Amino acid sequence: MLSRLSRAIAVASFAAIAAVPAAVADPAFEIIRPAVFGARPILDGHGLISIKVANRPEDIRAVPFDVATAFTDGRTVKAVTLIIDNNPSPVAAAFKFGPGRDHVGLGIKFRLNQQSDVRAVVEASDGKLYMVTQLVKFPGGQAACSAPPSTPADQIAANMGKMKLAEVALPGASASAATPRLRLDLAHPNHTGMVLDQITLLYTPLKMIEHIAVRQGEETVFDMEGSIALNENPTIEFDYARNGATQMTVTAADTDGATFEHSFPIGPSS
Repeated sequence: MLSRLSRAIAVASFAAIAAVPAAVADPAFEIIRPAVFGARPILDGHGLISIKVANRPEDIRAVPFDVATAFTDGRTVKAVTLIIDNNPSPVAAAFKFGPGRDHVGLGIKFRLNQQSDVRAVVEASDGKLYMVTQLVKFPGGQAACSAPPSTPADQIAANMGKMKLAEVALPGASASAATPRLRLDLAHPNHTGMVLDQITLLYTPLKMIEHIAVRQGEETVFDMEGSIALNENPTIEFDYARNGATQMTVTAADTDGATFEHSFPIGPSS
């Protein structure tokens, strides 16, 4: 559902950006906000949320975002929505978390199509929304969403849907840390539908990751709704609370109706 909403927002956002002078603040977000959050108030998230993105990224096809949020007042993290105002698909990814998560850490890579404010919006368990924003500059060159894939077509077809899940070593954290961090690598081109094939002169059809579900045993770690902003061969880092389960199951689905699933052992202490 998010991908359809995001594509509808994209059309309105492009019109708004073209019509509003650059000096006017947040023209794109004024379109995005009511479409995604309705009339709900969004509070200042400083002190609750941190977002780290390179001010001028080296590779706009895969810009690392690092987001962390925590509550210390008994509330938990219900959802995190990541927004890139000036991207064709501004709602880059939306995560919904299982119960009991008073803190969440995410690392994810996105395509950046032009200079833009990027936002992390966190929904608490009581329904309140909080947001932080960072400006990311565009180093120049071809827009990422229309850049051709870096992987040859035969390799894309051969590796489609393959996954890796590995523990991420965090500085100062022991192997028995209560909230370990994992890295998911998914082989998928995440075609944007905006890439012109230089041989056929036809656009490569849209083929993107719509949904990723991660389960620790029977418990939900997160459900993510994706977009064309996800980089080719998406990478997601995430932390989780140990519950004694011995496997982590990842299920991914794309816009062509393909589903990819794999279960990974995570050990009896996880």
